[in-house]
Amino acid sequence: MELFTKTLFLCLALALTNGAPAHHDAAVDDASLPDRCDGLGFDAITPDEQGTTFFFRGSHLWEGFHGPAQLSNESFQELNDIHNIGHVDAAFRMHNIEHDHDHIYFFLDDKVFSYYDHNLEEGYPKEIQQDFPGVPSHLDAAVECPKGECMVDSVLFFKGQDVHVYDIVTKRVKTKTWSHLPVCTSALRWLEHYYCFHGNNFTKFHPVSGEVSGVYPKDARSYFMKCPNFGHGGDYKVLKCSDVKIDAITTDDAGKSYFFAGPIYMRLDTRRDGLHAFPITRSWTEVTNGVDAVFSYADKIYLIKDDQVYIYKAAAHYTLIEGYPKTLKEELGIEGHVDAAFVCPDDHTVHIIIGGTIRAVDLSATPRVVIQERPLPFSGIDAALCSAEGINVFKGATYYHYESPMTLAMSRIAPEPLNVTRAMMGCEE
Repeated sequence: MELFTKTLFLCLALALTNGAPAHHDAAVDDASLPDRCDGLGFDAITPDEQGTTFFFRGSHLWEGFHGPAQLSNESFQELNDIHNIGHVDAAFRMHNIEHDHDHIYFFLDDKVFSYYDHNLEEGYPKEIQQDFPGVPSHLDAAVECPKGECMVDSVLFFKGQDVHVYDIVTKRVKTKTWSHLPVCTSALRWLEHYYCFHGNNFTKFHPVSGEVSGVYPKDARSYFMKCPNFGHGGDYKVLKCSDVKIDAITTDDAGKSYFFAGPIYMRLDTRRDGLHAFPITRSWTEVTNGVDAVFSYADKIYLIKDDQVYIYKAAAHYTLIEGYPKTLKEELGIEGHVDAAFVCPDDHTVHIIIGGTIRAVDLSATPRVVIQERPLPFSGIDAALCSAEGINVFKGATYYHYESPMTLAMSRIAPEPLNVTRAMMGCEE
């Protein structure tokens, strides 16, 4: 259950457009505090090791995509206490390859601060050149770029229209000039996309070439926060835990988890990146009316809606396999309204819940037919997920935990229901 991080239902009701993050309530009640909606932009943006994004301006920061401003030294005490500069020039999170944990680096004038778990590490602050030789001082922005998105594990440091590409392993720097890109006052890597913030606007760019695709700049107030007269935030409020309801849930072979509710799905790559919301049609354009059940198998993701099965190749961009959708009968040898489906790790059997029954279908067989059918001790299931820790079966704002598909299939009495909690899904208790 650790995969359900605290931002789930804060984002679920908010669709995204053009690959930008969901916007959230950012109203500031205290007039004495800075307002992120005033259009002045940010000095630096970085996620921490838990996936919470921090937005810095002057001596203040905003934690996450909603809530009022607070003094930076309330979260990172030494930024002002030691250096007394009053603002952060640039910041980024970097994975420590040797020690398998993340650091947050802050750059203030000619100094660099390294934090782990929000604690300043011994020996800091240092001169920037001590940690990042060849990188200039008085930076404008910085962002991590892992291997696969950049040629090698790198950090992009921005100063004016120059971009200093720092190789984390060799500690060498290559400098490029991206005159077509606005001068970035802050930068953010978010779910394999890169954003240059400038004033109240942002521009998405390619981290290797700096190429800008699409219509930019866009107003950050329509995407990274909820502001009056901007975006699509409407009157959304965080759900109470007693109101939580998901339609489907799955984890693919790459370890990415997906949660579906209405027209929206949430994707979680790792806990350090947090959960992110998208309209379902953004990734699976043919699935226009939500889903009833979803499961993953053999680098493919199966989406079930009514009596149709859509199968997509789970590559960087999901591609509907030719000839699909097909009917449940054609694909899985079953009929009826599917409430939930799951495949356990390293297994070839999909377990399908229809009403008060659970049916097992061998995915390695052709044609696929039901090999086992058993009654369940309850009906009205919304979703189910199998992991190495067992199976969680969701029913509204509660869930039931089972050790294995066998214990679920053989059960005649439902175990004690467990309540969805704030720690799991970010709802209000």
